[in-house]
Amino acid sequence: MSGEQPTAPAQPGPVYRFRWLLPSAVAAELYPGRSDGRRPRRTLRDWAVDFCCFLLAVIVGLMAGETLPDETNLPPAMVAVDQVIGALACGALWLRRRWPVGLAVVLLLLGPLSSTSGGAALIAYFSLAVHRPFKYVAWICGANLLAVPFYFWMRPDPEVSFGLAVAFTMILTATAVGWGLFVRSHRELLLSLRDRARRAETEAELRAEQAQRLARESIAREMHDVLAHRLTLLSVHAGALEFRPGAPENEIARAAGVIRESSHEALQDLREIIGVLRAGEGEESGRPQPTLAALDVLVAESRAAGADILLDNQVTDPGTVPASVGRTAYRIAQEGLTNARKHAPGAEVHVEVHGRPGRGLTLTLRNSPPPGDVPAVPGSGQGLIGLTERATLAGGRIEHGPATGGGFRITAWLPWPS
Repeated sequence: MSGEQPTAPAQPGPVYRFRWLLPSAVAAELYPGRSDGRRPRRTLRDWAVDFCCFLLAVIVGLMAGETLPDETNLPPAMVAVDQVIGALACGALWLRRRWPVGLAVVLLLLGPLSSTSGGAALIAYFSLAVHRPFKYVAWICGANLLAVPFYFWMRPDPEVSFGLAVAFTMILTATAVGWGLFVRSHRELLLSLRDRARRAETEAELRAEQAQRLARESIAREMHDVLAHRLTLLSVHAGALEFRPGAPENEIARAAGVIRESSHEALQDLREIIGVLRAGEGEESGRPQPTLAALDVLVAESRAAGADILLDNQVTDPGTVPASVGRTAYRIAQEGLTNARKHAPGAEVHVEVHGRPGRGLTLTLRNSPPPGDVPAVPGSGQGLIGLTERATLAGGRIEHGPATGGGFRITAWLPWPS
């Protein structure tokens, strides 16, 4: 009986053709894996176990039936009633999975009238312990143990003493119930492990979705930081050409060259980002990401576009700065120069970088007020928000706002481990 198929499979199976429904509380106890309360189809192993239980009850009943003639004080009519009840009890075992409580109660009440139903009663108590909580087992089997001495007082065994018969019957009942409780606890453990596995799988899927979402957000920030710098150059120089149609040819040629170069770089950066989106897991982008060592190139590029930038880089060896910290500092400087070019064209921009291992890296960008009117340049308004997110993710902080004496100031601090 310990090899019975659990009545609460982890995966819902097909149902009986009649599709009968149980009360929700009973269905949850019998079949905790089924939210619809439908009974799963009995498997071949279940049929084999039920047949073995039936056969065992019949064998015990036949053995008990052989002792009935020895009970001289038992009327012939009671002998027949005893055998009929025993046969019905053995047949009723096929319902033990469906109605374990009812079957156990009926056999408890009929037990004093039939010794041939003893084997069926033991299997019914075992099924009760497997399929129902302990409170049912305690009440029904406790009543059975109390009734055992009364049964042998009314129908004493002619070959065995009263005490030995009572003790042997109680031990058999306790063994059947204990076995059933063990099987129930084993099944609950399996269901718990399966539930944990399902929860772990669900949590893993949620973590994967979260990681995917964070990756998309990171790519979106990268796209903004990379393309905003290039497209701002295009917008500024295209606006200069629009509002100064009579500019000297060399200035027009230089602006057109900047527009062409910026367009080329913007397309290249866009291809890289699309390549990252299309790349498989673990693949790297084609070009290395910029670090603090590329800050001089960024400043030179902005100067070539007409910006007035003063760079004070006090980090003697930018290559010693961690790649993640240097990349964040580069993006902050890139966004700051882009904002200065959009909102303060022609203004002088001061860029200062200093720091050392163990003390952190400090980056300051400060631009003076614009010398003239500021043309309307569209913007997303997300640049400073993105910079704050970048600095926070890197473990640093950033401050921005109006500078003393006019203009705008951005100060960022990033950790630089020793």
